[in-house]
Parts: sequence; C-alpha cells; structure tokens
Amino acid sequence: MSKEKGFWAEFKAFISRGSVMDMAVGIIIGSAFTAIVQSLTNDILLPIVSIFVGGVDFADMKIIVRAATDADPGLFIHYGKLIQAIVNFLLIALCIFTIVRALNKMHEKANAKKLAEQKAAEEAAAAAKAAEPAPVDERLETLKAIKAILEKKA
Repeated sequence: MSKEKGFWAEFKAFISRGSVMDMAVGIIIGSAFTAIVQSLTNDILLPIVSIFVGGVDFADMKIIVRAATDADPGLFIHYGKLIQAIVNFLLIALCIFTIVRALNKMHEKANAKKLAEQKAAEEAAAAAKAAEPAPVDERLETLKAIKAILEKKA
C-alpha cells in the first residue's frame, strides 16, 4: 500500500510540475499553429505552386498494379500522395523557417539594444568612478605627516 501511495504522490508531483504544464501549453499552441500553417500551405501556397506545374494534382498520380473490377477495388501505388506530402512538408518547413527567422531577428535586435544600453551604463559608471577623487588612505597620510615632522627636526 505504501508503494502505491508513493507512486501516486510522485505522479501528482510530476503532473503539477511547471515543465509538464509548459509542454501541454506548447502542444495546444502547436496544434493551433499547425492549422494555420496547413491553411497557408493548402489554401495559398499550393495553388500558386500548381500554376507553375501546370495545374497537376500530385495526389491523383498512381500506378495501377491490378485494375479495379466490380468485385475487386483494384490495387494502386499512390506515388503522387508521397510527392504531395513531400511538397507539403517543404512548404510547411519554408513557412516555419521564415517565421522562426523573423523571430530570431527580432530577438537579436532586442538583445543588441539591451547590450548597447548595458554597455552605455557601464561606461557611464566607469566615467563617474574615474571622476571621483581617489579615496584617501589615512595611514599613508599619517606616515607622510610623520615624515614631514622628522624632516623638520633633522
């Protein structure tokens, strides 16, 4: 019984960890993003591509292995579906690449701005520190005073 209780407590701790919740949110957002990218690919980019390939629908391309009859649906190798899947993959990859590239450029600009601000602040702090008079070492001043007194006596 204690093993079971430990297992469920461990499972509860695992589920309530932030990383699991982050992963769940990522999957949900990813699903929604997939729908957007698929729509972009199927509804906008593929029609443009079909203009360049003469309106050919790759999904209809097939090799007839055994012709269909009334009793037999036939046997086909649908190589066109593979070509269509490859084209879809390449278009989706291109879309994601351009989005990620744009996001990376935005992050680079933001980081460059932060670094420039940080460098300016460090330079200002260094200039302010250089403008301050050097701290006086009281022991050194005392030794100098003693030296001056001894030189007067000598």
